[in-house]
Amino acid sequence: MMQELQLNNQAVAEEILALQLPAYRVEAEIIGSDAIPALRDTVESIMSCGETFYGWREDGELAGAIAYKIEDGALDIHRLIVHPNHFRKGIGRRLLQYVLQEHTQFKKFIVATGSKNVPAIQLYLSEGFVEIGGFEPVPGLPITNLEKVIA
Repeated sequence: MMQELQLNNQAVAEEILALQLPAYRVEAEIIGSDAIPALRDTVESIMSCGETFYGWREDGELAGAIAYKIEDGALDIHRLIVHPNHFRKGIGRRLLQYVLQEHTQFKKFIVATGSKNVPAIQLYLSEGFVEIGGFEPVPGLPITNLEKVIA
């Protein structure tokens, strides 16, 4: 079940953090770096991040979430997280498709992910994103930028 998550609710922010930490630990293993800023988040930093969150629940448990900000007329996806217990169920794809379908007023969607995170890159490519370059925020941590532009 999809729902908007209210960040002003501390219990919700605690749920997001409990989802996010194991998900990003798996990504850290995949990309060979724990320099992912989300691994240092706290309940307070999530509550004050200014992102809009949608979550997917299974049996009442927060199994996945997507978060974004609107920046320079584009919808910038900041997080797409699925708890490792719920990998390979299509939750990440459902979350991504929901945001793309619910925000058709935007013509540009952008996201960045670890260049070695092949599953994430494949997901974005399969939903019409294209690679547009990248950067290395810290040595040894290449990041790929992707965008989807609607004509």
